[in-house]
Amino acid sequence: MHRDNTKVVQIGDRKIGGGNPILIQSMTNTKTQDVEATVAQILELERAGCEIVRCTVPDMEAARAVSRIKEQIHIPLVADIHFDYKMAIAAMENGADKIRINPGNIGGRDRVKAVLEVAAARGIPIRVGVNSGSLEKRLLEKYGGVTAEGIVESALDKVHVMEEFDFHNLVISIKSSDVLMCVKAHELLAERTSYPLHVGITEAGTVQSGNIKSAIGLGLILRQGIGDTIRVSLTGDPVEEIRSAKLILRTLGLRRGGVEVVSCPTCGRTRIDLIGLAARVEKLVEDYPLDIRVAVMGCAVNGPGEAREADLGIAGGQGEGLLFKKGEILRKVPEEQLLDELKKELDHWK
Repeated sequence: MHRDNTKVVQIGDRKIGGGNPILIQSMTNTKTQDVEATVAQILELERAGCEIVRCTVPDMEAARAVSRIKEQIHIPLVADIHFDYKMAIAAMENGADKIRINPGNIGGRDRVKAVLEVAAARGIPIRVGVNSGSLEKRLLEKYGGVTAEGIVESALDKVHVMEEFDFHNLVISIKSSDVLMCVKAHELLAERTSYPLHVGITEAGTVQSGNIKSAIGLGLILRQGIGDTIRVSLTGDPVEEIRSAKLILRTLGLRRGGVEVVSCPTCGRTRIDLIGLAARVEKLVEDYPLDIRVAVMGCAVNGPGEAREADLGIAGGQGEGLLFKKGEILRKVPEEQLLDELKKELDHWK
C-alpha cells in the first residue's frame, strides 16, 4: 500500500506515514484569539477521538494565543496560515507543531525561504495545501478548467519550490468538493510522491450530505492504501467530523476499538420505539472504550438472529425486548428498562 511506503513525519508527539496508523484531524471554528473557547472546543474534540487539531492564525494575536492553547491541550496543534508569512513564523515561535501554508500566497521566494528556515531549525513539518478552487490561471488554461491533473501539478509545483530550499519535512493535501475528481487526483498524486498525504473532501456540505460525500470519497481513496491523515469536512459541530471519521476507518477495517452499533431499518412489524432506542444506544456507547458490536433490532423475525451475532444485542417485541449476550438470551426486559439494562451489561463487560 502507498501509505506503508510514505516518508515518516513527526507532528508533535505523533508520527504519520511509513505505515503508522491513520490519524484523525479536525479544525476549530472558534476565534483562535479566544483562548478559553478554543481550548474548550479542542478538549471536546480530544474526548471524541481527535488526534491532530488545526486552528486558523489570521493575525498576530492569534499567533501569540497558540502558546497558551498548547499549554492546555494534549494533541498536536497545526497553525493554518494564509497570505502573511510573518504569521507562519510567529505561530512556530509560539509552539505550533505543524503549519499549513500555500507557498503561492505568502509572497516571493524570500518569504518562503524565511518560513522554511524557521521550520527546519525547529523540526516543524509543513503541510502544503491545494484546493481545486484555488487552481492557478496557468493550469486552468493548460487543462481547460479544473481537473485532477491540474490539482496534482499545482501541488507538486509547490512541493518543488520547497525542495529547492532543501526542505523535505512535508505533508501534501489536495482537496476538491468534486468527489470523483478528488479520488482521481489522489490516485495520480500517490504515483508521483512519497510524502504522506492528508486526505479529505473539501466543502463537503452539511452533516448529512457531507457525510455521504466524505464516506464515498474517503472510502475509495483509503481502500487503495492512500492517505496518512484524514479530515471529514462538515458544516457543523466539528465533533461530528470525528465521529464520522472514526466510523469510516472502522468500516474499512483500518481501525479497531469503540462500540459499533448496528440496527435494523424498521418496518411494519416493529412494536417498540426502535428509532428512539437506537439513537439513545448510539449516544450511550460513545464513552465506552470497548471493541464490541451492539445490535438493536426491532422484531421477532430477523431480530433474534442478528442480535445473537453481536456481542450484545436487543431484539424487540411488543413493548419489551430480549437482551442477548454473545449469542445467548440473558433475559426479557420491558421496553422502558432496555437502555438501563444494556448499560449495566456495558458497565460490567467481560
